[in-house]
Amino acid sequence: MAAAQEPARRDFIIQAAQTFVGVGSAMAIWPFVDQMNPNRGTPGPEVKDVDLRPIRLGETISVQWRGMPILVRNRTPEEVHIARRVSVSGLPDPLARNEALPKAARADDRNRTKEGHDNWLVVVGVCTHMGCNLRSQDSGSAAATGEGWVCPCHAARFDLSGRVVGGPARTNLAVPRYNFVTATRIRIG
Repeated sequence: MAAAQEPARRDFIIQAAQTFVGVGSAMAIWPFVDQMNPNRGTPGPEVKDVDLRPIRLGETISVQWRGMPILVRNRTPEEVHIARRVSVSGLPDPLARNEALPKAARADDRNRTKEGHDNWLVVVGVCTHMGCNLRSQDSGSAAATGEGWVCPCHAARFDLSGRVVGGPARTNLAVPRYNFVTATRIRIG
């Protein structure tokens, strides 16, 4: 009887050793597998729907997207005309900074709005100089000066297309990726 127990005991020791090696290997490999997961601190893709119906002509609203203020302006026909007349060659930053276009796209007003929706301008409302939140100009002041936003911290000025025209800022306001879901609703992100 003693001979019959030894092979069973040996089998148990071999199986226990194999289990120990398997579990140990899995524990050793786990950090390498886990590092391939997305960073827990990185926010997931966020989208924001904005209803455009309450925004009156010449008015700007601010909505939060990814912790940033996004400015949505319903430009008057006069404001669109003023923005389209600006010569890109006279601007400090000739690039459109539109996430939906190639990086080298020029800062023409048409490259900063969606075709067929020329009156709607969507830009990140943070000054490109030091990151202050911008202050919108009312429709009368905007039409008189051609400027849509001013930085209250350092007096950087941006035109009715979100392009830098004066002050210490050197780059245009970014245009986030967005599209029209309906004629009166946009989706940012």
